[in-house]
Amino acid sequence: RKVASGRVVTTLAGSAPQSGSTDGPGTAARFSYPDGVAADNAGGLYVADSENHAIRQVTRGGVVTTFAGVAGQSGSADGTGSAARFNVPRSVAADSAGNLYVADTGNSTIRMVTSGGVVTTLAGNAGSVGSADGMGSAARFSYPSGVAVDSAGNVYVADTVNHTIREVTSSGVVTTLAGSPGQAGSADGTASAAQFDQPYGVAVDSTGNVYVADTFNHTIRKVTSGGVVTTLAGSPGQAGSADGTGSAARFFSPIGVAVDSTGNVYVADQLNDTIRKVTSGGVVTTLGGSPGQAGGMDGAGSAARFANPIGVAVDGVGNLYVADAANNAIRKGVALPTLTIASAGGGNVTLTWSGGALQAADVVTGPYSNVLSATSPWTFPATGTQKFYRLRL
Repeated sequence: RKVASGRVVTTLAGSAPQSGSTDGPGTAARFSYPDGVAADNAGGLYVADSENHAIRQVTRGGVVTTFAGVAGQSGSADGTGSAARFNVPRSVAADSAGNLYVADTGNSTIRMVTSGGVVTTLAGNAGSVGSADGMGSAARFSYPSGVAVDSAGNVYVADTVNHTIREVTSSGVVTTLAGSPGQAGSADGTASAAQFDQPYGVAVDSTGNVYVADTFNHTIRKVTSGGVVTTLAGSPGQAGSADGTGSAARFFSPIGVAVDSTGNVYVADQLNDTIRKVTSGGVVTTLGGSPGQAGGMDGAGSAARFANPIGVAVDGVGNLYVADAANNAIRKGVALPTLTIASAGGGNVTLTWSGGALQAADVVTGPYSNVLSATSPWTFPATGTQKFYRLRL
């Protein structure tokens, strides 16, 4: 689905709840439990189509193609395009050069896919589960589910069953940033003193802070580049749907996270079937969906419905994208438009708007036409011919 704050939610690709593997435009395309989504710098999307064992590409117009892997054929082979194989890929991240990184969960490996579709294994050894740090195939993971990449090409991994956050350099050197393998818990702290419980999603901001969907703790955690872990929002072990600040907010198995350029974190709150926003100060609001109300409806804010949303991504202009897993669809959310009018003194008024094109009409029923000469904020005399204004998406 495609999500726009609140957000206007539309379906970009797929048709709820129809599963399949068909490439094609919009609702003609099919996915099978899409788990992860990433936005690239060119306005395109990539999807970890987990039960199809494939990486799909979606244009901004909603046209879907299979980028790497073959639907229904699991495996671990490196190769180009359809010669490569994945085993339940659950997350995908894109770097500024157009490379993709994949949490190949069933293989317990981290894969890299170039812009030309060439797939290699960056770290881990297919089928070998463990927690060892090391170089490339000497490192081990335990069913990693989330990946994120920073501007320097370092990859951060939610190593789910190990309850740790790992870091992989561009050359494949793996270290443990936070948490202790096999030690589930909720303690804040530094490096191995911190604990997680089945962390699933990760995102990294421009200053190197990593945000974690700590799924079984029902919390959102923050990890600095030095490995200092704090709880940004939610309360360990306390599931719920309440908006609020910090520990007063509640989540129900939050599973996917994304972060925008201003430090806002977006959360796929899986078992609430909602999309949440967490500011850098820990203030939590609900952008789309209604807690406990699963469905596939498009709409604005709480009128929209999701079904087990898992992956979430944000593009450079603030649009959100959601891997709506049980609906087998990719959703898009755009910000609700705002229009305000205020007195500017001296017989003038000021219109301020965002999220749409300003239109004017002589009567409330229209017809309306675009006000091409105006940019927000627009101040003009309050006297003269009466006009009616609206925003068009």
